[in-house]
Amino acid sequence: MITTPQALDALTTRADAVRAVDMAAYHKVERRYLGLGNDTVETLVREWRADLDRDAKVELAAGLWDSDIYEARIAAAKLLTQARIKPDDAPVWQELQRWVPQFDSWSIADTATKSIERRLLADQTRFDAVAEWVTHENMWTRRAALVSTLHWAKGRHPDPEHLQNRERVMTWIATLVPDHEWFTQKAIGWWLRTLSQHDPERVSAFLYLHGDDLRAVARKEGSKFL
Repeated sequence: MITTPQALDALTTRADAVRAVDMAAYHKVERRYLGLGNDTVETLVREWRADLDRDAKVELAAGLWDSDIYEARIAAAKLLTQARIKPDDAPVWQELQRWVPQFDSWSIADTATKSIERRLLADQTRFDAVAEWVTHENMWTRRAALVSTLHWAKGRHPDPEHLQNRERVMTWIATLVPDHEWFTQKAIGWWLRTLSQHDPERVSAFLYLHGDDLRAVARKEGSKFL
């Protein structure tokens, strides 16, 4: 069973110093970068995941996350991205919630929200926890509430629970309209654009009410397919 030091060693021995400098300049968040490609991280994670049970995955993911190395955080999020987790996924959900207030970049946050979405699909009562992110002081946490729920913007024939959660997210979006951080507005536009492909009338009604208060990036994205 691989340990956190072993996993970090596997990542760091593949480091590309030149590419790491470029990545640091691109992401503009102060932390260590190894310069690894996504395929390299994905290959390692696939090997680790195959050999670990639930608790070992959570332990390794926590250690990788706490290292604050860019690629290690990406690996941590990928490690916990699974549709089914046995015997139950409560420890995974708990660990993911620990990360959310620490989000500080789009790439790490968006990778982690893929894991979060899987856990919401497994238990939609967790929307109550996500609702608290909408008013969080951390912009990336607020944004995660939308990115992690994009699944509910999809589907032409949603069941009642799906529709209920979709409308709940729409109330969150209305709350976030005055949040003019670019990444928040981009997420609003992303959500509305996705929904417009399945329920254009709902998006048109929302933009009629709130469009003037959105930044141009959200209006443009949200109305792209209308």
